[in-house]
Amino acid sequence: MNLPDDPFMLMSVINLKLRDFYDNLDDLCSDMNLDKADLCDKLKAAGFDYDEKNKKFW
Repeated sequence: MNLPDDPFMLMSVINLKLRDFYDNLDDLCSDMNLDKADLCDKLKAAGFDYDEKNKKFW
């Protein structure tokens, strides 16, 4: 699956996948062959931080 370049759309897709398919961000990144640090950096640059307790970016 190609992820969107737009950070708002990316956040939405990642949060949907975290909510519906994965137990945590590590599992999602591993399964989708994503670099967790790169993903977090890209979303952080747009103002989004990952909340482990709520299992989502916001």
